[in-house]
Amino acid sequence: MFTLPNLPYAYAALEPHIDASTMEIHHSKHHAAYVSKLNDGLKNHSDLLEKDVIELLQNLNDLPEEVRTAVRNQGGGHHNHTLFWEGMSASESEPSKELQSEISKVFGSFSEFQTKLSDAGVGRFGSGWAWLVKSGDKLEVISTANQDSPLSEGKTPLLGLDVWEHAYYLKYQNRRPEYIEAWWNVVNWEKISERFEQ
Repeated sequence: MFTLPNLPYAYAALEPHIDASTMEIHHSKHHAAYVSKLNDGLKNHSDLLEKDVIELLQNLNDLPEEVRTAVRNQGGGHHNHTLFWEGMSASESEPSKELQSEISKVFGSFSEFQTKLSDAGVGRFGSGWAWLVKSGDKLEVISTANQDSPLSEGKTPLLGLDVWEHAYYLKYQNRRPEYIEAWWNVVNWEKISERFEQ
C-alpha cells in the first residue's frame, strides 16, 4: 500500500511565497487523493502494491493494461508531488558547485536556466509540470502534461515545478508567472544537488 508522506516542514513554512492554505489543501487533499486512488486502482494486483512507485512509473508499458492509466495518473501524481515537497524548503540554499557548473555548461548560465524552466512552466498549456531532468548523462529542461512522470520517458527528475492551478490559485489566481517567480525563493537546492550527485 502507498501512503501519503509527511511534509518536511509546516504548511506555513513557505510563506509569503506559497501560502499555508494552498499548501494544506494541496498536500492533505490533492496529494492524498492520488495516493488513495492509486491504492484503489491496484487493489486487484497485490504484487504491484508492494513495488516502489518509481519502479512502476519506469516500467509503465510493461504493466497490465487495466492498471496503466491509474499508475500513470495517480502514481505519477503521488511521485511528482513527493518530489515537489522535498524540492522546497524555508531555508535559503544554493546549488552545489558541481550542479552549478553543469547548469552553466548546458544552459549558458544559471539565470538562463531559470528563464528556460520558468518559460516551460508558463508555456505548459493546461495542467502539468516543468522539470529539470537528467537524460542519460545530460541535463535537460522539459515539461509534461497532467501527472505524467519523466521516469516513464527514461529520464530522472531532479527538480519539479507544479503548474496545476491548484498549486497557486488561492494566492495568485491566474497569475502563473508571478507564482513561478515566487517559487524560485523556496527551491531546496541542497536536495536538488543531492539528487544530481546520486
